[in-house]
Amino acid sequence: MSVKTSEAGNKGDKIRSDCWVSLKIGDGIKGINLSLESKVQVLYGDSIKELVFDMMKFFGIEDIEIEIVDTGALPFVIMARIEAAVKRLELDKGKKYLPDWKYEFKKSERDRFRRSRLYLPGDQPKFFLNAAIHKPDGLILDLEDSVAPSAKDAARILVRNALRAIDFKGAERMVRINQLPLGYEDLEEIIPQKVDLILIPKVESPEQIKEIDRKVDELLKEYPDTFDPYYMPIIESAAGVINAYSIAKSSKRIVALAIGLEDYTADIGTQRTNEGRESFFARSMLVSAAKAAGIQAIDTVFSDVNDMEGLRESVIEAKSLGFDGKGCIHPRQIRVIHEAFAPTEKEIEKAKKIVLAFEEAERKGLSVVSLGSKMIDPPVVKRALRTINLALKEGLINENWRDEQ
Repeated sequence: MSVKTSEAGNKGDKIRSDCWVSLKIGDGIKGINLSLESKVQVLYGDSIKELVFDMMKFFGIEDIEIEIVDTGALPFVIMARIEAAVKRLELDKGKKYLPDWKYEFKKSERDRFRRSRLYLPGDQPKFFLNAAIHKPDGLILDLEDSVAPSAKDAARILVRNALRAIDFKGAERMVRINQLPLGYEDLEEIIPQKVDLILIPKVESPEQIKEIDRKVDELLKEYPDTFDPYYMPIIESAAGVINAYSIAKSSKRIVALAIGLEDYTADIGTQRTNEGRESFFARSMLVSAAKAAGIQAIDTVFSDVNDMEGLRESVIEAKSLGFDGKGCIHPRQIRVIHEAFAPTEKEIEKAKKIVLAFEEAERKGLSVVSLGSKMIDPPVVKRALRTINLALKEGLINENWRDEQ
């Protein structure tokens, strides 16, 4: 047999919390020969070696040369990099070396707050480890635009392992998959790992969602103990905007629509601006489609990570259009987004009056709720309750607010 080699992972002076793995098999190679260079060799060298030998035994590999350059990777990262290299040599035999579950995860709520969702490149584990301390509503492990085509197979395994090993600290566990058919391979890895929400990119028709549904249904039968995930289709083209309502209604798993303006503006042949005149129609259409379908509307990312005032203005505008959340590409954007989406004092006071009137009508057994001379419809009450819950979450009122009225 001629010599075959494979690599996975990253190395270099600027790389941290990752590792690079090189495997070589072929004539003249006997036994398992390991060369390990690690920044944490004194403390963890022996445990890394033990992990490597255990993985070779798991995959039934007896003759191989292994070179590892470790920059402080956690075990789940080392596992992913080795497995990717093994798979590239077609030595995996269809097996997966899974890390143990480190935390207990509960299924996310359908109507939870999704004000902020932070994108994390799916092939760069250094961003995974502490992202949750910034307290975004959701963390997106991205397998699409942020991952080079040559790295997508390895990123898929890394994201799978991260879903089992990372403490998300209450943030919704999201993954953006690739467009089909590549997205099918993403689903096969992430659905068994209790992912909360799947972002589906570049959606233009309901049939795309139905294709995802068919694959997810198949995987849920195979893995009955996992979560039934929610979807967030991303609308990124003129066709997607026109079909937004039919897309929003295409699956019971859809909880939100998001808009991606970089691709949308390119699709209609214009440039994206901070003023947003070129996208006003698309954003309004998406909000209307989402609200008509009874789901959330999520605005695009704000790309200038240094312009906090511009971000704040963008969020205030998004809120005025009816959006419920916005994408983030840097942790420093999260706090600004939460503050700008927080209800104003006037909004809070109005919501209090509506909720109290609703509760009073319930106590009296009345079928009609009124505030002064105005009738209050159920959607108005629902919106008021959401405002109160958001005010509580942001610490703008306390749990005993009713006693203060």
